[in-house]
Amino acid sequence: MKKVLLLGVSSMILLSSCVSKKLYTDLQAKQKETQDLLNSATVKLNACLEDRASATARVTALEDQVATLKNYNENLQVLSAKGASNVEKTLESIKEKDLKITRLQDALTKKDSVTLALVTSLKREVGINDPDIEVNVEKGVVFISIADKLLFQSGSYNVTSRAKEVLAKVAKVVNSKPDFECMVESHTDNVPYNKPPLLDNWDLSVKRATSVVRVLEELSVNPAQLIAAGRADYVPLVDNNTAENRAKNRRTRIVVLPKIDQFYDMIEKEMKNLEAGK
Repeated sequence: MKKVLLLGVSSMILLSSCVSKKLYTDLQAKQKETQDLLNSATVKLNACLEDRASATARVTALEDQVATLKNYNENLQVLSAKGASNVEKTLESIKEKDLKITRLQDALTKKDSVTLALVTSLKREVGINDPDIEVNVEKGVVFISIADKLLFQSGSYNVTSRAKEVLAKVAKVVNSKPDFECMVESHTDNVPYNKPPLLDNWDLSVKRATSVVRVLEELSVNPAQLIAAGRADYVPLVDNNTAENRAKNRRTRIVVLPKIDQFYDMIEKEMKNLEAGK
């Protein structure tokens, strides 16, 4: 009976790893899509700023010309109906571009504000003086990187007591932001691993990720916010050519992802308006 139960648990773990890998792949695609959108928005924003500066200079020159002509002859009709209409259209165009630029800037500012607030909260709760814990931002995403030796004993996927203290602080921040998602991403070195029921580094990395996820769930983090992902040894920070480098590559990253779809939707809408010339 115990053997049957053990086989059932092993099957569930393997199935969980497959689902987690798919979730991770989907998340990577979404991150790339939103990053490309932000890059495109920045390019368009810079172009709009240049257009506004150029248009403003033209309007200033026209206004100076009108003032000069009025001084020479107050009775002379300086601007024809067509000329006045052109000035009015130029001013209206500037106002429309200013509105679009303001909307884009607001969206980007809100996104940056959310990220900054999250980093500040995490650094305050987790602490920044521990060399085994690092909180930073990469491509607009917040990462908490925890050294392998802090989370697990060698070759084990059981979370240590010290690690649970750190994860409790992370859980506190995540619990305060129910609209955020939290992905646990585990990495190993390239030393072959085969300790039944686990087969290799893929199994080990996924099992370690799910172990951390279970601790966060025990700390009252909503399971719907949690994602477990294993990367095995395929995304090293450095070459696995020394014991020190292999230790650096054995790590777990907790990726905190604010749900800011409304900001991206705003940017996408304004980009379409700009492309349509609205």
